Amino acid sequence: MNDETLFPLGERKPQPEPDTGAPRLSRPVRDQVEFHFEHLDSMITDDHTVRIVWGFVEQADLSELTRTIRSTEGRAGRPAIDPRVFLALWLYATLDGIGSARALEKLCSDHLVYRWICGGVSVNYHSLADFRSNSGEVLDDLLVEMVTTLRAQNLVQLNRVAHDGVRVRASAGRGSFRRKDKLDQLLAEAEAQVLALKQELHENPGASDERRKAARERAASERVEKLKAALAQYSDVKKKKKREKDDARVSTTDADARNMRQPDGGFRPGYNVQYTTDPTTQIVVGVDVSNSGSDEGQLLPAVEKQKAQYGQAPTEILADGGYAKKEDIEKIATEHRCLTYAPVPKRKQAKVKRIRKSRMDSARVVEWKTRMETDEAKAIYKLRAQTECVHAQAHNRGLQQFPVRGEKKALAVALLHALAQNIMQAAYLKKKAA
Repeated sequence: MNDETLFPLGERKPQPEPDTGAPRLSRPVRDQVEFHFEHLDSMITDDHTVRIVWGFVEQADLSELTRTIRSTEGRAGRPAIDPRVFLALWLYATLDGIGSARALEKLCSDHLVYRWICGGVSVNYHSLADFRSNSGEVLDDLLVEMVTTLRAQNLVQLNRVAHDGVRVRASAGRGSFRRKDKLDQLLAEAEAQVLALKQELHENPGASDERRKAARERAASERVEKLKAALAQYSDVKKKKKREKDDARVSTTDADARNMRQPDGGFRPGYNVQYTTDPTTQIVVGVDVSNSGSDEGQLLPAVEKQKAQYGQAPTEILADGGYAKKEDIEKIATEHRCLTYAPVPKRKQAKVKRIRKSRMDSARVVEWKTRMETDEAKAIYKLRAQTECVHAQAHNRGLQQFPVRGEKKALAVALLHALAQNIMQAAYLKKKAA
């Protein structure tokens, strides 16, 4: 074979030494137009937590929310967002420790899991916040419905429950508390400002400034409403003062909040979140939020609420010494046939080994004191410690300070944490039973 080639090769250039050439790098090109195709459902694994949340949401009864939707078939207007999208977003955000509606709106466009929940539906922070604030009763019904379903599957028993509470900071500062004379002064100034803004908007309705002036008027009106709410709460706060010289004060930011001792020992505005939990399964069966800084008097309402919701009062209820109120223990035993397992407060104990029984104690109270001396009662009471992890989980998920204001809205946040806890715990119980 000859050395002729079809095309002349020319002279071969010498190859540069490996260590003398410039490095070849892949550099980012950000001005290039690209098309991406994705399938959201295939990007989420089958065992992902969000699928557990969506499985619960799909079976939830949200007819109370869909009944109020005005956008219906055959009528003009934009279709409403499915309430299941809002519920799933808030439940997964609660598990993720997200409590801000604005942060959740951003995640719905940036995070894969939240985009999967939306499925192309566009949401904004205002609608997210409104759903959380206005769905407290629906969330409470969902909690009852879920526990009832678990009872039918023999996964939860309501015979023995534990009740415990935790103080959570409110969205208000200590400096927002004012006396009545100061509240009256602030209210008068706020009402005068509203009238001045309305007059200004009426006299000079410039197109460029109209929206800005309307926003100022709306903000002033909201301040008037907050001050009126604070004045409405003043009489209730005044009644609870033990001494006449104590000045009652109410927050102008959150009128329902009260100064109370927090878990770190300090006093700040907050709410008292009460959970009733099954100690065996760690399923929350009841939630309540109050602005009382004391746990005394909270046990009887918890028993009555369980009987009203599930048609069955517990046969045994476990609580710490702060709930040991004699009147409640007697009513729980006589009216609901429920035994209370709570340590006798130290101030009720004598310096001898046995507990002193006052002549004023009723037979049910004496029975409670006698029962708590036995080893069997002490062993049952120790089961209450198994439910403390429920509060710890809620704390780790962001229930350290409420992102909302008002007792009603705070209850909705507490219910979201309870539902999130139950969803994950129910999945574990079902997997264990299988």
